[in-house]
Amino acid sequence: MATSPANPEGAPGRRPDRAQEPSPVKGEGVPARPVRPRTKSARGSRDGKPAPRARRIPARTTAALLACALAATACAAGPAATHQARPTARPANPTGVALPQIPASRREHVPSALYGTMLYGPAAPGLPRLPPPLVNLANIMPGGPPPDGIPAIDHPRFLRPAQVNFLSASEPVLALQIGADARAYPVQILIWHEIVNDTVGGVPVAVTYCPLCNTAIAYDRHDAGRVLSFGTSGILYDSNLLMYDRQTQSLWVQFTGQAVAGVLIRHQLRSYPMQTVSWGAWRADHPHGWVLSRDTGYTRPYGFNPYPGYDNIHSPPFLFSGQVNGRYAAKTRLVGIRYRGAAVAVLLTTLRRRRVIDLTIAGHPVTVWWQPGTASALSSGTIAGGADVGATGAFSPVVDGRRLHFLPAAGGFRDRETGSHWSVLGHANAGPLTGQNLARVPHMDTFWFVWAAFRPHARVVS
Repeated sequence: MATSPANPEGAPGRRPDRAQEPSPVKGEGVPARPVRPRTKSARGSRDGKPAPRARRIPARTTAALLACALAATACAAGPAATHQARPTARPANPTGVALPQIPASRREHVPSALYGTMLYGPAAPGLPRLPPPLVNLANIMPGGPPPDGIPAIDHPRFLRPAQVNFLSASEPVLALQIGADARAYPVQILIWHEIVNDTVGGVPVAVTYCPLCNTAIAYDRHDAGRVLSFGTSGILYDSNLLMYDRQTQSLWVQFTGQAVAGVLIRHQLRSYPMQTVSWGAWRADHPHGWVLSRDTGYTRPYGFNPYPGYDNIHSPPFLFSGQVNGRYAAKTRLVGIRYRGAAVAVLLTTLRRRRVIDLTIAGHPVTVWWQPGTASALSSGTIAGGADVGATGAFSPVVDGRRLHFLPAAGGFRDRETGSHWSVLGHANAGPLTGQNLARVPHMDTFWFVWAAFRPHARVVS
């Protein structure tokens, strides 16, 4: 159930009935696709190369269409109110299970940065004034939906991989593992919700995805003795999702995990490494893991993309108030790595060509990989039908004190030292090192415009 200002803790009395969703899996019947505005896409431009016949769309037209898409994301449907019978011709989505969750802290009686700003009216009387925000208010813009108009998932339910019947092998999922707890969050669900408040490996986390920047990041929800829970604010900072915590209603930049307004200003969330990989690759490595189900409590056309053509390299970013660094096109894809205080970007075109790139970051070796077979969530009308942009990984190449060197191999990668075979998730699945896992290095797949805005001085490997 969507959280409202009157219920900031997001604790409804009864969880709504399960949503009934169309299935985009090939071979199944699907309902007529809801009408949404579209932008032109050019398949030849996915790797950063200009498509020969790509049409440039006026920035105002693109902005208007994307505003409609955001409104569609928020208003596609409200919480499911009734359990409707599913046509027998289409297999029902299996019922997910609720896993143990660490409860969030209570709402605090402090001034709100969400409702006490120039965007949402004056603060409540009797509360102290907030400190000045860390960012220019001119760069904060309403994205279309109101706060929680794009509802976070607060009561996630999960399936075992063998139960999942709504994902195709190439569909992207967000892969998060903390300790022995491995979970997959399908992008076909996150694109409609953007935040999942979950507990993984005993750690309360926020799994976040900003489709406008194509950034997927997982954060620890602990902060200064609190357990935060996050919602969507309905506003953007340089096209990036601004989250708010329901305990203090401070505003947090999704790209950096820093609070930029509110009583928690300057607080920094800890991130966990998370990869975007294909469902087939994740399922092969984690046959006994957990997968976020469509049993979200909301009715959304999961499997469809409300932003078709958005990753067209010739299209402008949505509500980006800054000046795009002209070194590369705004929508150039890259792998961004921030490790031990240093930041490096690797252009996806370069990584696709070489498949393995070895770097030294802050004096430490890092190996960066690319493997084909993962669909873009932002190119086609359906997630499964997206262009192949592949999957990336960043790891420390040191195992038991021994530095390994990697080469591309069929279905993954091979180390020169032992000949062991490794998956894109950094798991050795054949050879002398079978069962070993490389230490993951935090990285993100994103667009040049947002990386350059937040990391303007980072080294670029091109």
